[in-house]
Amino acid sequence: MTEAPPLRAEGLTKRYGRTVALRDVTLELPAGSLTALVGPNAAGKSTLIKTFVGFERPSAGRVAVAGIDPVRDRAGALARLGYIPQTPALYRDLTVADHLDLAARLRPGFDRAAAVERLTALAIPARARAGTLSGGQAAQLSLAVALGTGADIFLLDEPLASLDPPARHEFLALLADIARTRRATVLLSSHIVGELGSVCDRLLVLGVGRILFEGPVAEALATHRVSDSLDGPELVAAFPGADGQLHGLRRDGATGRPATLEEIALGYLAAGRTPDAVELGWDAG
Repeated sequence: MTEAPPLRAEGLTKRYGRTVALRDVTLELPAGSLTALVGPNAAGKSTLIKTFVGFERPSAGRVAVAGIDPVRDRAGALARLGYIPQTPALYRDLTVADHLDLAARLRPGFDRAAAVERLTALAIPARARAGTLSGGQAAQLSLAVALGTGADIFLLDEPLASLDPPARHEFLALLADIARTRRATVLLSSHIVGELGSVCDRLLVLGVGRILFEGPVAEALATHRVSDSLDGPELVAAFPGADGQLHGLRRDGATGRPATLEEIALGYLAAGRTPDAVELGWDAG
């Protein structure tokens, strides 16, 4: 019997009144993959992650976590997940040690020793109250708790935002090691695209609630180039470079220099900026 993919979405649409946060999203992430989920604010990144966790109910379509529908069996789905929200879900008045004790009570099999080892290496005191931790320390505590659960699927919503560059590097290296050694599946939402290419093996670009690109990083880097030409059938889109000039992201054997992962993301995001005026509430009048 074929094992269900760790994360799967089929025709997923999520509406909040007249606002459409996700539009017909279909994707399947394999075991052992570390996927960079990138896109601007309001692209739908957090909504996608929260739908997998079961915090949001699809308006249409469905999602599954290791074959489990989080709407019908949220406990079953959560048992497979390690989740870090955009703002760490910590209790200000509880100490770091208290958080590990709480996790051990809520998650059978929680590896407290592994969490303690990680927090000790980061010099985070056991008796420090969560409300006194820096943003980076709070993110590291959340990761230690998530890793201690023994989950094989991790959903991380902007965990790098509060980390300094050395901490980000260590954080990403640890995630890559988890994906490799545990064959865990990691979906990592971030605005910091440039630092993800060295650890992520898949790229998922989300814009205006739609998937604009999804696939292996190695394949994306091998098939996309950047040039000053802004036309032709190979053009994905024109995007502004760091020099303030427009550059063309091109694919499928086009000429030009190799594109970086950040340029690939920027190009597809530019290609996706074609909202429907009616959907935005405008009319010709």
